[in-house]
Amino acid sequence: NSFVTRTNTCGELRSAHVGQEVTLYGWVQYQRQGLFLVLRDFQGLTQIIIPQDEAHSHVKKLLSNAPVESVVRVTGIVSPRPPGQENPKMPTGDIEVKAETAEILNSCKKLPFEIKDFIKKSEALRMQYRYLDLRSFQLQYNLRLRSQMVMRMREYLCNLHGFVDVETPTLFKRTPGGAKEFLVPSREAGKFYSLPQSPQQFKQLLMVGGLDRYFQVARCYRDEGSRPDRQPEFTQIDIEMSFVDQAGIQRLIEGLLQYSWPEERGCITTPFPSMTYKEALADYGTDKPDTRFGMKIVDISDFLRRSDIQFVQKALSYPHGTVKAICIPQGVRYFKNKDLESLKESAKSRFNQEIMEIICRPDGSLKSLLTKFLGERQQSELIQALNMQVDDVVLLAAGEHKQACSALGSLRLESADLLEAAGLVLRDPTTFHFLWVVDFPLFLPKEDNPTELESAHHPFTAPHPSDTSLLYSDPTKVRSQHYDLVLNGSEVGGGSIRIHSAEQQHFVLEKVLKEDSEVLSHLLEALEFGAPPHGGIALGLDRLISLIVDAPSIRDVIAFPKSFRGRDLMGNAPDYVTPEELEQYHIQVSWPLAEKEAKQN
Repeated sequence: NSFVTRTNTCGELRSAHVGQEVTLYGWVQYQRQGLFLVLRDFQGLTQIIIPQDEAHSHVKKLLSNAPVESVVRVTGIVSPRPPGQENPKMPTGDIEVKAETAEILNSCKKLPFEIKDFIKKSEALRMQYRYLDLRSFQLQYNLRLRSQMVMRMREYLCNLHGFVDVETPTLFKRTPGGAKEFLVPSREAGKFYSLPQSPQQFKQLLMVGGLDRYFQVARCYRDEGSRPDRQPEFTQIDIEMSFVDQAGIQRLIEGLLQYSWPEERGCITTPFPSMTYKEALADYGTDKPDTRFGMKIVDISDFLRRSDIQFVQKALSYPHGTVKAICIPQGVRYFKNKDLESLKESAKSRFNQEIMEIICRPDGSLKSLLTKFLGERQQSELIQALNMQVDDVVLLAAGEHKQACSALGSLRLESADLLEAAGLVLRDPTTFHFLWVVDFPLFLPKEDNPTELESAHHPFTAPHPSDTSLLYSDPTKVRSQHYDLVLNGSEVGGGSIRIHSAEQQHFVLEKVLKEDSEVLSHLLEALEFGAPPHGGIALGLDRLISLIVDAPSIRDVIAFPKSFRGRDLMGNAPDYVTPEELEQYHIQVSWPLAEKEAKQN
């Protein structure tokens, strides 16, 4: 209560304050028949007794007529609540304040929605009136927890481990590869700035500059559609260190999260487990496994290699051909036929992967199109290999390794959704399973042109020391020094040891990625002036906080987020600007005909 005119907040009064005169400020949460109202501020609620005597008639009239969500000042005496009227659900539930004087500081007009967490509001309406939505308990809690975690992270990095907090430019130039960047026009004809996807180049240049340890709560920008876990502008905890290896970065991040972790969310155990990219894909069908539940992918290629099943033999005859399966416990009990058909259709439409189901009947026998090709002994071995129990459902995929694993990995998560919708709890949101995924490939084939390569992480990632020679002979086989941090099936961080040799960086850009290295001439030149070995990582702050508070979207942990389509519905941005304003940037808008007619009308 320092620097302000209130004596107390609405959440701090207790029985020890009985008899004291207090002055409270807040919003009217609700009012009951002119007898009492509940006053709310950022810290909590206090019940205010409206005086009924003639001497305070003006106070009664004022408070009785105050619309909900009006801002008021109340001065009064703290009193114990009458016996039997205490409210154990409220921290201030043992007391009430008998109003002596009051003032309406600002009356509230009719609200577009009630300021209550349990009232359902459309997201569009919440975005339009975000300043009202921010008054909800949940958003207040989310933003305050976010602030506390960032403060603890600063303490850990700067005060305990000597990191330097450096602000890097927002206006920069286009970076090769990666996501689309927002362009910002300049007054020089035809020249544009780009908003950085991350401070990647700057933090490497800071290492060349000898700062040794850099940290920033960095704003980043990507011009791509919003998803529940994406925003066009987002925040990273950005870190870079000199003379460090992968293990050093991992230890730093484990210590950082342990130090800043909210007490009310329990303890997290370090070191975090680790698995390779290959293991993650083979066991979970994804590079960000949710390890809170089982249903791991099982390889049954060797078992079925001896069979006469035509589609299996065809799949196994191809390079990287495989037969994989997942076992869904009690699938018969919880899945309807339409659920199984939906899963099979999902694999077909998204991965072009056929799926076959196997069901374990109550008598222990198998129901499947496969069974006519398998003898009793083989069926028994299959049950054992998949650890099947009565009423389990197995989904089987035969085909190219990555395709089959990716399809089953997706079906594993969709099956978990269906099981949880039916009442099973597989993924407890109050447990936190961290995981390092390491040994990613350095390059991947481009989706639109598989004969060309792109960086799996970014073009500044160093090759694995054991694979450096392959970089020049067979870059498709090179592993990288790239590491991702996964939490409950979501990627919350990613980093790498960087290339610090100008010659190697030039080779990767020009020869492997076929990029014009001239765009990065400043970085390539810097690497020639005694660049130290260095590496770093960036934690996605929005996504991390949303997982900690179990928010359905990262928009619920950002004060003023963009909508699903990347728009600011409150301020109506982006917006049109006049041709006169554009002229100084040498830009002329070519309107699509339909839009032009709409503007004229």
